[in-house]
Amino acid sequence: MRDLSRVHVESFLEMMSAERGAAKNTLTSYEHDLDDLHSFLSGRSVRLTEAASPDLSAYLASLAAQGFKPSSQARRLAAMRQFYKFLYAEGLRTDDPTGILDAPKKGRPLPKTMGVDEVGRLLEQAEQEAQDPAAGQLQRLRMLALLELLYATGMRVSELVSLPARVLDQEGRFLIIRGKGNKERLVPLSQSAIAALKLYGSMMAAENAAAKHPQESPWLFPAASKEGYLARQVFARDLKNLAIRAGLTPSMISPHVMRHAFASHLLANGADLRVVQELLGHSDISTTQIYTHVLEERLQQLVQTHHPLAKQAKKQE
Repeated sequence: MRDLSRVHVESFLEMMSAERGAAKNTLTSYEHDLDDLHSFLSGRSVRLTEAASPDLSAYLASLAAQGFKPSSQARRLAAMRQFYKFLYAEGLRTDDPTGILDAPKKGRPLPKTMGVDEVGRLLEQAEQEAQDPAAGQLQRLRMLALLELLYATGMRVSELVSLPARVLDQEGRFLIIRGKGNKERLVPLSQSAIAALKLYGSMMAAENAAAKHPQESPWLFPAASKEGYLARQVFARDLKNLAIRAGLTPSMISPHVMRHAFASHLLANGADLRVVQELLGHSDISTTQIYTHVLEERLQQLVQTHHPLAKQAKKQE
């Protein structure tokens, strides 16, 4: 019997183009992936249109053995799913062999972070510059307040730059942050963050009072932007410039990296993962679990320090 696999692949690609509006690059990718699958199945004397779930599982296993990344394997599986769903919809198969296949698990990359010393150098540089009474001191005080708030709370940069001006009227060591999904969370402030915030607020009020045309803004960090507050990109750029002046590598530093530093440093010093989840505003603990490598290191240190057998081994050395 003639193998019509190639004909069915072409029909599938035509359908994806005409009915789904698939882009040319997508169609080329599907064609390449299905051709590769066809070659593999031919080596097993199996037709592309007649492949069973074990055949397709063997193909995915071969990709893994060749060193293909989970993301590349997932892309091949996506092409297979679309193709066999098409065959089923067209009545060319009575089943979908991809239905029971599991997607390859993608390892989550560890986030970039900063050491405590690096954060200290950055904050020290910002503080030294903020003390300079020369022109532009308000902007330097703003940078110090931004950094202190970011490292004290671990808030998202979008949450940080859009803080309301009424934050300056709050008393106490806690800050209410409105995050994703309009959900509010309560986070504590460090003494240094409170001090930096007060200095910045005082100078901003003084400059506004001395201005010929004072302007009231509802934002803590007002700016001439579409939103009316400091743009995330501007803060990120200024942060990299500060990092250069502090003798740090700018490519390794961003507002998001400082958020990771906040979480990593808390966990390394004994904080509970659930507490960090709450402070970061993660709705799901699985999102916070990217930091479990920090917990693992701390647990190993605890065992080596406090376990009776570990202590005994040290005495024998």
